[in-house]
Amino acid sequence: MFVLAQKEIRGFFGSITGYLVISVFLVINSLFLWIFDSGFNIPDGGYAGIDGLFFISPWVFLFLIPAVTMRLFSEEFRLGTIAILKTRPLTDLQIIAGKWLAGITLVIIALIPTLIYYFSVYALGETPGNIDSAGTLGSYIGLLFLAAAYVSMGLFASALSDNPIIAFLIGMLFCFILYFGFDQLAGVFSSSKTQLFISGLGMNEHYASMSRGVIDSRDVVYFLSIIVLFTIPTQWILKNRV
Repeated sequence: MFVLAQKEIRGFFGSITGYLVISVFLVINSLFLWIFDSGFNIPDGGYAGIDGLFFISPWVFLFLIPAVTMRLFSEEFRLGTIAILKTRPLTDLQIIAGKWLAGITLVIIALIPTLIYYFSVYALGETPGNIDSAGTLGSYIGLLFLAAAYVSMGLFASALSDNPIIAFLIGMLFCFILYFGFDQLAGVFSSSKTQLFISGLGMNEHYASMSRGVIDSRDVVYFLSIIVLFTIPTQWILKNRV
């Protein structure tokens, strides 16, 4: 499983894919947080925090993670190399886990440079150290859980189609619906209880909860459930396709 993950990671950085994903992620966030005249601009905001990073990143990952995962299974099916992969001493679940680990590793590598934003705000604030470190840590943890769910959805989409472009579009659609769609659907209903229930089915509600710095077990269980929910059908597809 770990050998497969290492192989996929080498594949990311053996081509332009890994470097492009990390560069796009960092450039977009840097422009909005430090350059563009927007509500997320840190120098103009007058507030010691990097909340803008955790608002922008889910939307950037919504496009980038499906772009990373779209080839992980679709190419294997299209080229017929999945048959070779399945001859190795790996179960279908271990194959999925190896590719999932590769995807989440790339996300972690992309997030590490953003710590510069945190330390910059920590040091350059009017009062050094006047930043909500607990909230920032919770936001990073929440973003990792969100990205992990995105990766599992992207892998499922990749297993659905031999065409990477179609896999990308399907993966992006799943991520969009689960991150943003339920919030919009909740607004259709007038009952506050119904709104609360429907928004609770979406990832944004749980991600926002973790971003407050409190890691609630219900939010952790939710994200783990999403990962399992998409891993099971991916495993079924992998088992029944050759």
